[in-house]
Amino acid sequence: MSGRARLAGCAAAATLMTACSLLPLVHGPAWLAVAALLVAVQTGVGAAARRVPLARPLTVLAQLLVTLLLLTLVFARHQAVAGLFPGPEAFGHFSDLLQQGSDDVSRYAPPAPLTDGIRLMLIGGVLIVHLLVDTLAVTFRAAAPSGLPLLALYSVAAGLSGGAADWLWFLLAAAGYLMLLLAEGRERVTRWGRVFGATARAPGAGDNTLASPVRTGRRIGAVALGVALLVPLALPAMQGGLLGGRGAGVGAGSGTGGMISAVNPLVSLRDSLNVDSDRQVLSLRTNAENLSDMYVRIVSLDDFDGTTWKPAQRHIVGVPDDFPTPVGLGSDVRRTKVLTTVSAAEWYAQDWLPMPYPPTDVRIGGNWRYEPVGMTLVGDHGQTTRGATYVVTSLDVRPTARQLATAPKPPAALVREYTDVPPGLPKVVARTAKKVTAGASNHYEEAVKLQDWFALDGGFRYDTQVQVGRGPNAIANFLRDKQGFCVHFSFTMAAMARTLGIPARVAVGFAPGTPQGDGTVSVSLKDAHAWPELYFEGVGWTRFEPTPSRGTTPSYTQEQTHSSALPDPALPSRGSSEAPAPRASARETCAAGSAAPAVCAGPSSAVAAPGGGGGTPGGPWAVLLVVGALAVLTLPLAPLLWRLRARSRRLGGHPRSEEGAAEHTLAAWRELSDSAWDHGIVPDESLTPRAAAERIVRLGDLDEESGAAVHRVADAVEQVLYAPRPRPAAGVAADVRRAVTGLDASASRATRLRALFAPRSAVRALWEATDRWTALRARLAAMRPVPDGGAAGQGGS
Repeated sequence: MSGRARLAGCAAAATLMTACSLLPLVHGPAWLAVAALLVAVQTGVGAAARRVPLARPLTVLAQLLVTLLLLTLVFARHQAVAGLFPGPEAFGHFSDLLQQGSDDVSRYAPPAPLTDGIRLMLIGGVLIVHLLVDTLAVTFRAAAPSGLPLLALYSVAAGLSGGAADWLWFLLAAAGYLMLLLAEGRERVTRWGRVFGATARAPGAGDNTLASPVRTGRRIGAVALGVALLVPLALPAMQGGLLGGRGAGVGAGSGTGGMISAVNPLVSLRDSLNVDSDRQVLSLRTNAENLSDMYVRIVSLDDFDGTTWKPAQRHIVGVPDDFPTPVGLGSDVRRTKVLTTVSAAEWYAQDWLPMPYPPTDVRIGGNWRYEPVGMTLVGDHGQTTRGATYVVTSLDVRPTARQLATAPKPPAALVREYTDVPPGLPKVVARTAKKVTAGASNHYEEAVKLQDWFALDGGFRYDTQVQVGRGPNAIANFLRDKQGFCVHFSFTMAAMARTLGIPARVAVGFAPGTPQGDGTVSVSLKDAHAWPELYFEGVGWTRFEPTPSRGTTPSYTQEQTHSSALPDPALPSRGSSEAPAPRASARETCAAGSAAPAVCAGPSSAVAAPGGGGGTPGGPWAVLLVVGALAVLTLPLAPLLWRLRARSRRLGGHPRSEEGAAEHTLAAWRELSDSAWDHGIVPDESLTPRAAAERIVRLGDLDEESGAAVHRVADAVEQVLYAPRPRPAAGVAADVRRAVTGLDASASRATRLRALFAPRSAVRALWEATDRWTALRARLAAMRPVPDGGAAGQGGS
């Protein structure tokens, strides 16, 4: 093996040894084997180009092109031309994977799952670092500077991980770099050996001349290793977002004082709502009466600078044995204690402790501190929620609309702090707030008008693809475009409330999760949510829900009636027609005595035999022939006719009772599932209604309006299946029809025609017929008398 080939092998080995420091960051080492194979190919191409020999720039270009082809083959072969050559579609796929990897890095704490995006970042990063190392150390014969890309690779790993095993990876990376330096020195000596060997050395000169390249390389290596050791210690730990990332600790001292930093927890909220595969974050077991109000709060954002909301700097103290009464909560407001056991996922590492609000007691182990203003717990010295199980006692506060409407003025200091808006806030915010709340007689009515304007009346659309936005005009742009997700709605309503003099802040956490069969509630990534909290003296901080199709509208903001919340069974249902029939039937006309006696006395002329003895032309065979022809023509349309009948039955009128409303909701859900099935989305009975709705929206490529309709139907089904006292949901049939329209709009013509004339769900007709036949046979078998022993012996008579 030549000296340069040996040097190239050492460069590859040094890169892979340094890349081992990335192993603790993800689950599984499989990616490193792929990286090693691609590095070997990259090294071979460089060796071949240098052997030709090609010019140095052409050698680097050849390695770069092969690297691109290798990455295309591994990550984008389905989007590439001939499965190998990258085109616009392949580059777009690379961009999507890198964006996904960036989102996953901010979302997950190490060790993160090996998603395609993270895998591309790891393997691509190793290949780029090796290309730099090979170019410097082998192509340009400068091994010492090649330590810089190795240092960058190790620094990334050291900045993201924090275990004692980091020293092992440091020693491995250091050994690889030293091996590269020694190989470069040996290769240099090999090339220059004849000169040194032929030159007479002065007495006492020793081997200084020969050892000079190696000694210089060792000195440079020692300096580089020292920098590699000290730089990661000086780098700040990388923080995660709302649903991931490890905490580096926020407190200081022994646990009796300190400050909490104003870190913005919204960095990954939008990404959490857009994940392709949902993951469980928390599992709750609670004795709460109404699970639809079980919001889990992480932190409150009360510092508004005109561009965004974030937590203010607050003093933190030790966790008290008994939490104080929530600020502003009066003794006359109805409340009940709720006990909730929370279990966090092993991958979920969050600095703030998710809890129902307001908490009165928390039982948890570890290093936690208490922030009194927000009534939140914060991890101290790296403490996170990873795998934690804890018990929270909280209050279910149930104010009435009257208590909120007649609330006295809050303390001046609180009003000053929580109604502060920056002077640079666009004037349209305050102007719109006054316009929307015109006619309100108190702050409570203003708050309800704002909530209803965003959620119902203002024409806003829920869309998680909209960017969060920054800058002073972000809120103004949202008011103009009228589309966004919970961050936009909560931020804007809180800002508008402040301009009206209502103390406001934003809470970040999770909307109510999905009840499970074992009695627990599963809270997932897509339940991540933000909502405004407004302050009313005598009640305290009060939740509002301006985001359409997310969460639940608080009962104290809905119209109150003196009668039961259930509809009157005597009234017609929303799906039935209240218009008179266009023509009365003969039975109704005769009963009213308004028809001619000749018409009402006997059968109609269409059925009675006409006078004379001619009979039907052709006799009964002609009738049978006509009936047969109609049957042959109708048979291909049977699936269509059955589906139309089933849809009409499921979405039509229903009894105005609690049981009737529940049956109507379940029938509408079945119709929605069958319509999706007709469009090629096979039902998955193992999914919850919420997960099934997300699957229909994703696979059906529905627009925002149709997707929101699907989610509303799923929410209504969950109310029927899981709520102790389900609330009747209005407009379920209309939402199903809107969703079907969306499925038709996004489908191809062939799919629409098959869904109409050959619907897959029509197989249910055969299933129903089979079930009825089986039931009929069972009834007939039960009715058949069983002969006794004597009758059997006589053979019967």
